[in-house]
Amino acid sequence: MYSYDEVMTFVEEEDVRFIRLAFCDIDGRQKNVSIMPGELKRAFESGISFDASAIEGFGAQIKSDLFLHPDPSTLVILPWRPSEGRVVRMFCDIKYPDGTQFELDNRYILKRAVAKAAEEGVSCFFGAEFEFYLFKTDEDGNPTLTPYDNAGYFDIAPDDRGENIRREICFTLLDMGIQPEASHHEEGPGQQEIDFKFSDALSAADNAITFKNVVKTVAMANGAHADFYPKPMDGKSGNGMHINISVKEKNGRDVQNMFMAGVMDHIKEITMFLNPLKESYLRLGEKKAPKYITWSPENRSQLIRIPAAAPENRRMELRSPDTTANPYHAYALLIWAGLDGIRRNLEPPAPTNVNLFMADDEVTSQLERLPQSLDAAREAAKHSRIVRECLPEQLIKTLKL
Repeated sequence: MYSYDEVMTFVEEEDVRFIRLAFCDIDGRQKNVSIMPGELKRAFESGISFDASAIEGFGAQIKSDLFLHPDPSTLVILPWRPSEGRVVRMFCDIKYPDGTQFELDNRYILKRAVAKAAEEGVSCFFGAEFEFYLFKTDEDGNPTLTPYDNAGYFDIAPDDRGENIRREICFTLLDMGIQPEASHHEEGPGQQEIDFKFSDALSAADNAITFKNVVKTVAMANGAHADFYPKPMDGKSGNGMHINISVKEKNGRDVQNMFMAGVMDHIKEITMFLNPLKESYLRLGEKKAPKYITWSPENRSQLIRIPAAAPENRRMELRSPDTTANPYHAYALLIWAGLDGIRRNLEPPAPTNVNLFMADDEVTSQLERLPQSLDAAREAAKHSRIVRECLPEQLIKTLKL
């Protein structure tokens, strides 16, 4: 965690030649502009302008100037860039020319949710599990549909050809101050998983964006293509982003069940933001991805699983989101939904202690389902109080909700 003064000193003493000012569009895709060290003081004091009309969802061409204000606490060196003439990156807050906050700034939306939780005495911590595929590239470096290997779940080398790429990804993340917890080969051919330790919501979302950038960069350097698409291969496992959430209340009250009940109560309304592509719904209900609104201890066929853990490490694992979700919107909406459960003292329904992947119609016909298409998810979001409380009106209009 750096301060303004520490960043200025670091840039001067560590031969930094380029500073990337990073932010995301409304879909969670990272954008950036690079400035030279001589512009850094101006960036901190008054911001660096950019054309917002060129960024997906940010606005019209009239009054399109916005300003990037770097957050010094997010400074990291990009390890894959040259050690001489270093390149660093900082995430930025986005503001209007008069210094007021730009409402569609992803980090601002999540900060509002975190502040609301703090106001109500609640702290939320997030740890995600990311899945992605590695595909081979052709002689020109373009991605193919040929998996990097034909290994399966937890397989090892030589069947697992992605081992060294995962290793390099994890070491790169460690160099950037991000702590992976575990990595392994997943079920699909060429499919990988890397999991992360818990952190506060904003750091977790920033780290998710950094992670995807690192994965794609390291894969490319090794002649592979990393694909986060929800369903890259027909008949094979899709890519999930399982979100582990731990909730603490300042007075020590156990509010985890109420938080979970709030998430379950509002899950249909926020699914559009957890599964944002049409193809996202090809994954749900297949290959261990959930399709029913259920929960159970230690049962991976459910929407929410409560992993076995000591009481102080208790958490819920939400298994429906995929890796195309904007983590800032996803985490903000989950906080808002969980807080509503706490306010209303909701209790979750009885656990569904059956394997839903093998259950017959007599069981599943009684269960409520997640939206089965993006259109259905969008329709649920249109009528959501939680969505309208959490997300700014300008974003609601942009998304045509």
